[in-house]
Amino acid sequence: MTFTVLTFFAGLALLYYGADFLVDGSSRLALSFGVRPLIIGMTIVSFATSMPELMVSLLAVGQGSSDIAVGNIVGSNIANIGLILGASALLLPLAVPRGLLWRELPIMIAATAGLFVMSLDGVLDRRDGIILLVLLVLFIFYCLRFARLSGTDPQTPEAVVAGEASRRGRDIVYILGGIVGLGIGADWMVSSAVVIARAIGLSELFIGMTIVALGTSLPELAASLMSAAKGEMDISIGNVIGSNIFNVLFVLGACPLLKPITVAPAILHLELPVVLLFSIALVPLCWHKRTIGRGKGALLVGCYILFVVAMTLR
Repeated sequence: MTFTVLTFFAGLALLYYGADFLVDGSSRLALSFGVRPLIIGMTIVSFATSMPELMVSLLAVGQGSSDIAVGNIVGSNIANIGLILGASALLLPLAVPRGLLWRELPIMIAATAGLFVMSLDGVLDRRDGIILLVLLVLFIFYCLRFARLSGTDPQTPEAVVAGEASRRGRDIVYILGGIVGLGIGADWMVSSAVVIARAIGLSELFIGMTIVALGTSLPELAASLMSAAKGEMDISIGNVIGSNIFNVLFVLGACPLLKPITVAPAILHLELPVVLLFSIALVPLCWHKRTIGRGKGALLVGCYILFVVAMTLR
């Protein structure tokens, strides 16, 4: 049992550092080719920070653990709003960008509501996956089009591109190393999580919703806390919203293509309504004074703790 626990945390560490390497390497590589920083943030970084969730959920589906696959995503999205955004606000009050209120936030709510409707029949099949992936492509095109129309992000200076070009080889190594770390870490984490759950009598759903979900959310947690500490509030909030959109459309879009995913009745009765409620609750929290202060942060963290307690008592 001790070896299994050590394997779980080793997998967790590989997931974290693998995602970190992938984000850094892919961002710098894109910058060296002259891709604008705003485009990198909206697409490459969002994709990379969702890779832990993707790897874990794909492996869980392949091993027949649908509860871990779905629980990982739903639990991660709840943790992103309740724990990560709440903790960031406790560190420093977060100013809410005006555009987020009428662009990304409604899209996140719509994606979450769509997932709830698709799950009502108890399964996410290949058709559902294709629909989610098509919506992801449309979302990316929308973001890119808005970035071009806004004209707020200048082209990358030629001097920066030239300086970065000499380090492309190192960036490629970072990317490959990150992918390998994510793959191995996800395998270790899922396998050991199943063993631990069975050994101590916890359900795979509970493990997926809590420990695994928190583990795969570590890149978002680190990014949001560091952004809040640096006073980059819009990045801290945007990271959470963007991650939740990618988790639903990208990860739960890709997994059913491998194998249809069973959605347990327990998820329909508690976790999916909770993630939808958390998402909708962000509207008044963000709209009021367009700031998420420490009081609202404490409320979000408290609600997340209540959710975990409710899962424990179920």
